[in-house]
Amino acid sequence: MPSVSVKDVAALAGVSVGTVSNVLNRPERVAEATVVRVQTAIQKLGFVRNDAARQLRAGHSRAIGLIILDIANPFFAAIARGAEDHAAHSSLSVLLGNSDEKVERETTYLDLFEQQRVNGVLISPVGDVVPHLRRLRDHGIPSVLVDRTSPDTSFSSVSVDDVIGGELAVAHLLEIGRRRIAYVGGPFEIRQASDRLEGARRAVAAYPDASLEVLPVRALSVLEGRAAGLDIAARAASERPDAIFAANDLLATGLLQALFMQSTIAVPDEIALIGYDDIDFASAAVVPLSSIRQPSSQIGETAVQILLEESADPGIQPRQIVYQPELVVRASTVPSS
Repeated sequence: MPSVSVKDVAALAGVSVGTVSNVLNRPERVAEATVVRVQTAIQKLGFVRNDAARQLRAGHSRAIGLIILDIANPFFAAIARGAEDHAAHSSLSVLLGNSDEKVERETTYLDLFEQQRVNGVLISPVGDVVPHLRRLRDHGIPSVLVDRTSPDTSFSSVSVDDVIGGELAVAHLLEIGRRRIAYVGGPFEIRQASDRLEGARRAVAAYPDASLEVLPVRALSVLEGRAAGLDIAARAASERPDAIFAANDLLATGLLQALFMQSTIAVPDEIALIGYDDIDFASAAVVPLSSIRQPSSQIGETAVQILLEESADPGIQPRQIVYQPELVVRASTVPSS
């Protein structure tokens, strides 16, 4: 069955093709009775507008591309929500791509968004995306790095100081008297995991009697946290850390689950535990988790605002916005009195 065209709608409604176009795109310019007549024809014929063709004529779409590391992580879901809310104020939609911490998937989404001629790209990158972002910029598509800074300051970024965050987490553990600290995190190709480790090392360096053990994991997930927790629980009590800093709250949740499987290991009395991101679940865990809070929704909102400004004025000076993290103390490090 042949597709219905704008010409078919115009013929049935008894108006020009230009009038149909105005009804679709600028209805305020058309008399109300004419709008009703055209809409009736559209419904009767089952007309569906061809947005792809319209985007080609306009040179770009009314969408923003967002590539995040892990959609299962509530932190990134909150960033996406903040981005979507702010984009909606400008009648833009957000196309979400989940790289799953894989360079190949990240590249696929970047290619797709370039083909779709999106209004701009927000990305929390896995690999070195700067060459690809330069190509997008050459095609009139601006980009903003999310939850990461870039050595190439010709691109704007919105991030959190994760070195300070890691330092805050471990300084808190040291201040409550813990000295055998374990850091559970990775892969260290992910900048956030390595920066938080750097901060942890800074904090431990200030205490000559403290030590830091690094326990790498393959992903920032609940399952990896649980596996690390079971390994720790299997050790003799004298060989266990007395505190754990998990690189995010998903890992901390898995660690907490594993330690609870061993009813003889008490949190926080024997092992204090702190996570990172302060996701909603952190406060609702069986032992409420101490965590490092990031302004996740604000990161998404700010990134979209910068992207819109750069789209409107390609010559605007790039900005590097860095938010400061905040320590949130709960029962997993300090028992309630």
